Amino acid sequence: MVYSIAKNIIPPVVKFWVKKVNGMENIPKKGSFILAANHESYFDHLIIICTIVPSLNQKVHFLSKKEHFDNSLKAAWHSWAGAIPLDRKRGGKKALKLAIKALKHGKIIAIHPEGTRSLTGKLQKAKTGVAQLALLAKAPVIPIGLIGTFEILPKGKYIPKAKKAIMNIGKPMYFPEYYNKKINKRILREVTTRIMKEIAKLCKQKYNF
Repeated sequence: MVYSIAKNIIPPVVKFWVKKVNGMENIPKKGSFILAANHESYFDHLIIICTIVPSLNQKVHFLSKKEHFDNSLKAAWHSWAGAIPLDRKRGGKKALKLAIKALKHGKIIAIHPEGTRSLTGKLQKAKTGVAQLALLAKAPVIPIGLIGTFEILPKGKYIPKAKKAIMNIGKPMYFPEYYNKKINKRILREVTTRIMKEIAKLCKQKYNF
């Protein structure tokens, strides 16, 4: 029952806060890929899921902190969306392995490279998990820039404001030059920075890390 409520009611409600979605043509129609977006609000993953899932009729498997599964309604929503619980206290290695396995089986994975919501609405230094997924699964990354979600529901607030967000979807990013190389910290940081700079362009910000 809770699952049905999450599936049928939440997407239409979330669309009230979406002004425009640009670049839907950049989303691959088949095969696995990674959605990588900036993170300013709880609304970020809601907007992504409510846009992509109905369009492709396929789940988006979000890497989401395991605490989200403690609440029944949130758990039902994350279950419908195919979320993968991420234990940040233990480094998230198990979640990354599950995500890589899912990508190799043709699934869609979504991730916020920054790892946590911004307190200011500005881009933070990203972690390298997105690069690990892209290189180990040899999957393309679709950069996404979200604008306005911080104004709707910043961290620490629980009642969304009646403002509108824009979702800009970039072209797929491939990294074949690294697929057959031994992955090290330098490569992971380089790939992460390239992805974040594309996200920065799409959300009209600068990435200076």
